[in-house]
Amino acid sequence: MIAHPKPLHVSLIAFPDAVASTLTGIHDVLGSFGMLAGLDDAIPETPPFTVEIVGAAPGPVMLASGIPVVVQRATAAVETTDIVIVPSVLVGRGGWAGGRYPELVGWADRMHRNGALLCSACSGIFLLAETGLFDGRPATVHWGYAKPFRSAFPRVPVLPERVLVVSGEREELVTSGASMTWHDLVLYLIARHVGATAAQAVARFFALQWHQEGLAPYIVFRGRTDHGDATVADAQVWLEKNFAVANPVEEMVRRSGMAERTFKRHFTLATGHPPLEYAQRLRVEDAKRRLERTEAPIDEIGWRVGYEDPAFFRRLFKRTTGLSPGAYRRKFRVPAFAGDRPS
Repeated sequence: MIAHPKPLHVSLIAFPDAVASTLTGIHDVLGSFGMLAGLDDAIPETPPFTVEIVGAAPGPVMLASGIPVVVQRATAAVETTDIVIVPSVLVGRGGWAGGRYPELVGWADRMHRNGALLCSACSGIFLLAETGLFDGRPATVHWGYAKPFRSAFPRVPVLPERVLVVSGEREELVTSGASMTWHDLVLYLIARHVGATAAQAVARFFALQWHQEGLAPYIVFRGRTDHGDATVADAQVWLEKNFAVANPVEEMVRRSGMAERTFKRHFTLATGHPPLEYAQRLRVEDAKRRLERTEAPIDEIGWRVGYEDPAFFRRLFKRTTGLSPGAYRRKFRVPAFAGDRPS
């Protein structure tokens, strides 16, 4: 157990774009040590964190979830803190509109210069990236927001398949990926500042999970279609329905009327994926749905999506998702207790 002379001050930012679930979840877990003391020897008697909700002004603020949260103190009144956390934010179809919270961005930058850790849960990185502190430093974000994030902050290397990314010279920039990876963020902070056994104890009590397999199993592949190349777009439409045929790349080349090397170059430039890899990703996506929704044997599923060699299918599936087909089915199928009930 790591001893601290006084509790670390955690500033949890509330503002209109924030989502309630991550804000309240992070608040409850990091603030739970007083309640958990005595239940496990790994939990210190003195709470290691003091959690405070901060924002532009004290008082109620309506979050994007439609739920009001009370800001306990204005950031202008917070001269020093140890950990700044931005919860998930709701990003609309038009992407992130920057420059709306200059006082929060400026305050986070000042806290960083005073030694604070800057942390984001899921899409909270959109606000922190406005500080410029993440330029050239890797971060993660919900995979569904990766495209608008890259558009808004092209200087930040974003890794949406990663659960947690810790960067900065002092390892002071901490980002977590999709949605519920705020679990990993709070457990990381507890392990870092209180100890691994304390993190394990908190995880047991709240039934929190480390996403140790990464986020690749959760990511749904959607090929890029905004490239403006009509020949490639036609090939993509055909491939969506015919990915299981033998030699799909050869057929796309034939349909395009282009030389093979020319077609492959056009396809890769337009979609970001070579044609064979693109076809494989579509096959794996279909296999994932079959594993989730049917009882079909794994080898049969591999055959139906286009693979006659069961061993090759299993290797490709694991390389793409990080899980074997069997492990994927166990993780994502609807459990029996939640399944359909007879009428």
